[in-house]
Amino acid sequence: MADTIADTRRLFSKPQNLNDAYGPPSNFLEIDVSNPETIGVGRTRYTTYEVRLKTNLPIFKLKESSVRRRYSDFEWLRAELERESKVVVPPLPGKALFRQLPFRGDDGIFDDSFVEERRQSLEQFLNKVAGHPLAQNERCLHMFLQDESLDKTYTPSKIRQA
Repeated sequence: MADTIADTRRLFSKPQNLNDAYGPPSNFLEIDVSNPETIGVGRTRYTTYEVRLKTNLPIFKLKESSVRRRYSDFEWLRAELERESKVVVPPLPGKALFRQLPFRGDDGIFDDSFVEERRQSLEQFLNKVAGHPLAQNERCLHMFLQDESLDKTYTPSKIRQA
């Protein structure tokens, strides 16, 4: 059996200067889900989340935006992406049906710890989806991230880079 020798040579790379190391990244997409807010009382009560976007990707018309979305809006986005794109869409955090039962002794789906856990999961979901190059071309993602109100009767289409 012949002895194999591992190739330990390094790939050639140009030296990094301060501007490369500390300048703005060439392409970035930052999405934060924050500031949960519970609205209404009784059966009409729901929680909204602020979705903030910062990017320099040319495909997005706004470089910074902030919109409020509720869980059902995230469900709509996921359904649209599954229906219209070739992207494998990650799951959303569950509906927490057990937490919606009466006589629980806590606030159920409006409990602070549950709202925070859901917020983190929604942020992970959005970053996975928006980070996918094919998903970035979907009009529904752009509407979700940048339009103040969602037009759920829109015509699905791809976004063309300007």
